[in-house]
Amino acid sequence: MSKKRIFRRIGAVILPPLGYMLMRFYWYTSKKHFHIEGTVTAKQHIVVCWHGELLCSPQAYRHMHKTQAASGIISRHFDGEIIARILGFFHIVPLRGSSSKGARQVLLEAFRALKKGDDLLVTPDGPRGPRHEISQGALALAMKANAPVMAVNYIPSAYWQLGSWDRFVIPKPFARLDFYIKIISVEGMEIDEARMYLKEKMLEHTVM
Repeated sequence: MSKKRIFRRIGAVILPPLGYMLMRFYWYTSKKHFHIEGTVTAKQHIVVCWHGELLCSPQAYRHMHKTQAASGIISRHFDGEIIARILGFFHIVPLRGSSSKGARQVLLEAFRALKKGDDLLVTPDGPRGPRHEISQGALALAMKANAPVMAVNYIPSAYWQLGSWDRFVIPKPFARLDFYIKIISVEGMEIDEARMYLKEKMLEHTVM
């Protein structure tokens, strides 16, 4: 077995609980303010957040839907494995695939999850970008399920930003976190119109 594979196996065990603890640290030490546009109900939603905001957005979703069954589309890359295991701590079932790998299989699994009544979490610009661009898959799922979209964004008062493609946002400890929860309907729209509309709404409150 190669050293790379050994390190990845070790990382897959060690990194998820560390990542989870880091997420909870930020959650409990920050000053959180929620700005809600629309009415949040217990009904099924397609939940979308930017890939670069994954550190805090899943927790904001769980704050809104504490007990709702949920699945999330996660890439098959190694970093996707870490994210999948972390989301498991939040009782979000991973569906492994992406637009580049396993797309057909993960779409079938996503439709099954929607049929069960699960919320479905998607990063519409993941797993490899382009940053802040909406993939057709997320919208197709929302339209197929006839479910409203819950867009989750946040802006920290102080933060670091990585040099990765998604410009991953890491709030500084004890920062204020402003969460923006928007319930968006794309019913009756053509897919290109819906994509532009959703992108516009998600870019209203995000770190650029």
